[in-house]
Amino acid sequence: MSSEVLRAALQTAQRARARMIERLREQGVRDERVLTAMMAVPRHLFVEEALASRAYEDTALPLGLQQTISQPFVVARMIEILRAGRELGKTLEVGTGCGYQAAVLSHVATEVYSVERLRPLLDRARNNLRHLRLPNVRLKHADGSLGLREAAPYDTIIVAAAAPKVPQALVDQLSDGGRLILPVGAVEQSLVLIERSARGIRETRLSAVRFVPLLP
Repeated sequence: MSSEVLRAALQTAQRARARMIERLREQGVRDERVLTAMMAVPRHLFVEEALASRAYEDTALPLGLQQTISQPFVVARMIEILRAGRELGKTLEVGTGCGYQAAVLSHVATEVYSVERLRPLLDRARNNLRHLRLPNVRLKHADGSLGLREAAPYDTIIVAAAAPKVPQALVDQLSDGGRLILPVGAVEQSLVLIERSARGIRETRLSAVRFVPLLP
């Protein structure tokens, strides 16, 4: 590919990313740090080449192995909810997938630990992230429903797959003042926010969503 063609492709992707950011604003995302992080990550590098032209649409796209990359609005909204009035600090992501959300998180969290149960996906994520050289992201092949006890506790936990109920292991790995967000439900799913404080655990049910299931 010539330098002129490459430059044109990069400019096209950047314009598409800018349109995505404007759409996120129109959809109600207000956190500028989240929007800046979304702008910084080239989403087209995380999807199949045949789907690259659709990378900045507000839709989930298939990754193979019955997994998907979440739609941009859902990624932005979940991180915005977790950030409200606080910093993310040390963050655990359950469901690395292609690595896109971990890359976005790297711009707003101190440390990102991301676990994935499917080795082929984890290998793909490592390859995708290697080019971005993100020193605060660590990937692990593990059962996400069990969290990652070796690095616990976490200030923030974000789950990219729907559990039938909130996994107790994840709640146990939250630090004081920590927040956990995840989709819950088998058929009808809702985003659920879990907050740990000195007074105990508070659970808030948010909007309806649709994610792939969280499997051991």
